[in-house]
Amino acid sequence: MRLFNVAIIGYGFAGRCFHSYLIGLTPGLKLHGIASRDPQTRERIVRDRGCRAYAGLDDVLKDDTIDLVVLASPSAVHCEQAVAALEAGKNVVTDKIMCLNLAECDKMIAAAERNKRLLTVFQNRRWDGDYLTVKHLMQSGELGTVRWMELAWQGFGAWAGWRGAAAMGGGRFFDLGAHLVDQLLTLQDSPAESVYCRLRRDYDNSDIDSEALIVINFANRATGIADLSGMSAISKPRFRVHGSRATFVKYGLDPQEKAMIAGEIDTALESPEHYGVLHDGKIERPIVTLPGRWRSFYENVAENLARNAPIAVPLADSRAGMQVIDAALKSAATGEVVRL
Repeated sequence: MRLFNVAIIGYGFAGRCFHSYLIGLTPGLKLHGIASRDPQTRERIVRDRGCRAYAGLDDVLKDDTIDLVVLASPSAVHCEQAVAALEAGKNVVTDKIMCLNLAECDKMIAAAERNKRLLTVFQNRRWDGDYLTVKHLMQSGELGTVRWMELAWQGFGAWAGWRGAAAMGGGRFFDLGAHLVDQLLTLQDSPAESVYCRLRRDYDNSDIDSEALIVINFANRATGIADLSGMSAISKPRFRVHGSRATFVKYGLDPQEKAMIAGEIDTALESPEHYGVLHDGKIERPIVTLPGRWRSFYENVAENLARNAPIAVPLADSRAGMQVIDAALKSAATGEVVRL
C-alpha cells in the first residue's frame, strides 16, 4: 500500500493524544508533520513525534508532499481551514464537531465536491464498545422495536482553554453533542423530522453551556434524547434504550481513551462490573460489551485514499448531524420545536 503523508493542524489534547497517536498505528498513513503557532510546542512536536513541525496551516498547504490534512484545531475555524485545504488539493479529516452551523457545513461539502477530494469527520465514537453493543442488540432483535433512546454524557465543572469559550465552539453542546447526535442518527434507520432543545449557561465565570437537552423525533415515530451536562456530579446511564422486548441500560465510558492516553489502546477491555444489563420485564442479565476499535476510523481513511473504499463517515451523515445541531440551536433560542 502506498504511504500517504499526513499533517495535523494543532497539538492540543486532540492532536497529541488522538490523531497523532492513531495515525501512527495506521498502515498506509505516515505522520509527516504537525502545525503549531507556538515555537516551544514545535520543539516538543519534533522531540515527541519525530516529525516535521510547521508554523501554521499556510506552510502545510505549500508542502506538495502532504496528502491529508487533519484539523485538530478549535471548532470555530474548521470551516475556513477545511475549505482552504480542499482548495489547495488536500484531502481533509476534521475533528468533530465538523463546524458550527449548517451554512458552514454546506460550504465545506461544496469545496470537497468542487475539488474532488475526501472530506470526512472524526466520529470515533462509532467505534465505542457500548455503541457497538447497542447496535448489535437492535440488529439481533433482542431489544425488539426501539422507539426510545436516551444517551447521556455528563460531568461537573466548566472546561478551560478554547473549549471553555463559546465563540470558539467550546462547551459540551458542540463537543460531546456531536457524538451523541451522530450515534442517535446512525442507530435509527429513519430520518429526523423535528428537534427541540433546552440550553443553559449557568457557570459563574464561563459563557459555555452548562446543560443541554436535545430531543429528536424521527419519521418512524422514535424519540432520541441527548442529555449533556457540566453540572452533574452523579451521571445518568450513558445508554438507556427502550425496546418492545427489553430495556438496555449501560453506565460508564468506553475504556479506549484512558488506554490510548497511556499509549496502549489495544489493552482497552471493559471489566465485567461495567457491563450493561438487559431486562425483559422478568429477568435481568448482563450483556458483555463488544470491544471497541477507534483504529478503524483511520484504517478506513487509508483504504479510501489507496483504493477508493467506501468512507465510513460519509458527508451525508455529517450533514444530517449538522442539520440537527443547527435546528437545536434555533430551538434553544426560540423555545419552539424546529421541523426539518
